Amino acid sequence: MVGPMIGDRRGCGGGGAPEEDFIRRHHKHDVGENQCSSSLVKHIKAPLPLVWSLVRRFDQPQRYKPFVSRCIAQGDLQIGTVREVNVKSGLPATTSKERLELLDDEEHIFSMRIVGGDHRLKNYSSIITVHPETIDGRPGTMVIESFVVDVPEGNTKDETCYFVEALIKCNLKSLADVSEHLTAQTGDNQ
Repeated sequence: MVGPMIGDRRGCGGGGAPEEDFIRRHHKHDVGENQCSSSLVKHIKAPLPLVWSLVRRFDQPQRYKPFVSRCIAQGDLQIGTVREVNVKSGLPATTSKERLELLDDEEHIFSMRIVGGDHRLKNYSSIITVHPETIDGRPGTMVIESFVVDVPEGNTKDETCYFVEALIKCNLKSLADVSEHLTAQTGDNQ
């Protein structure tokens, strides 16, 4: 289950849940007039170091992203590194060119921007943060992913957000499945 969708499709919120505090602190997007933005939360029953080891690999998104068939990264995981991603059939795209914007191993913050490709996601950028939590008395991880993207001509903000949120939900579910499977295999629940 992807946790509650927190935040907005432009800027509502409130309350004091921990995820809302993290979103306010780390998931700041300048949202233009013809753009949409949202934040999604996923609680994973696996320790943060394991989850972060998957998220931080800009050069290997296919380890948990089910729509990525291949990735070729140019450079050595520095800010500005570019990757060429091949997308599996079934999506309205075959390639995406993406740039690493931020990789903070201490704060567990990852950010990327799409800079090219044969898709309609223009001016897309996302931020992923990873936070420790306890789930059922064991170490777990809360992952928050937010994005901003232009609304393509012929689509509404709601349609665009729905499409991107569906992709992110699928990626977060897969991240949870892979992380929890690895945790069960290694017995790494500390």
